[in-house]
Amino acid sequence: MGTFSIWHWLVVLAVVLVLFGGKGKISSLMGDFGKGLKSFKKGMKEDEEDAVQVDEELPKEIKSASEDVLDSTTDKDKAANG
Repeated sequence: MGTFSIWHWLVVLAVVLVLFGGKGKISSLMGDFGKGLKSFKKGMKEDEEDAVQVDEELPKEIKSASEDVLDSTTDKDKAANG
């Protein structure tokens, strides 16, 4: 059994049974932990989708703003050259 004695393996087995086995409070806690992870992943996925939508909208706004700046600059040049 490797470098561990039988007592080490019994302790590991007991810990695993307490955490994952039976209908005790700890197994229900682990189930709640799993549900929490799933909802966290779902929230992260929704945040990523929102970020993609914002990224798609930003270049349009930047492009229109830069066109406005260029238009005002050419108007000033025309007035100066007149």
